[in-house]
Amino acid sequence: MATYPLAAPLPHGLPVVLDTNVVLSLWMFEDPGLIPLRAAVESGALCPVSRADCLDELARVLAYPQFKQTPERQAEIAAAYRARCILVEPADPPACELPNCLDRDDQKFLELARDSGAQALLSRDKLVLKLGRRPVIAARFAILPPEKLQSLLPGPGDAPQEINAA
Repeated sequence: MATYPLAAPLPHGLPVVLDTNVVLSLWMFEDPGLIPLRAAVESGALCPVSRADCLDELARVLAYPQFKQTPERQAEIAAAYRARCILVEPADPPACELPNCLDRDDQKFLELARDSGAQALLSRDKLVLKLGRRPVIAARFAILPPEKLQSLLPGPGDAPQEINAA
């Protein structure tokens, strides 16, 4: 089955959706393997989109006791991510029906990608990644792990390409 094509190197300002686990990897765990991805978000090379329920989930997960984050650190992480996001509202009516995620908490990220015009949804969840091959999704946006998108980022000598607003 086909997947949504992404140009390499990626155009500057590419709209993307980051699921909660990817946000945690970038800002809470500060995954050293994803330093170029975080730098791309912070520089505006990637433009994360989100909506209120996705940000609410992030705040809830940051407060999980196993992460041992102080309330101040939780607020700092949430604010750092929120400051880099463009907030969108759910589309009413939606542009198309999407397949259902087995984990209902993941559905909002698919909807956000569909409704925002994002070209990629970044996730490490195997069930979410598998949905990227479904035709209704593959025609609209890519679903891929953050490492894969990071590999498509422009290198130091590459000139940034601008996205044409359609």
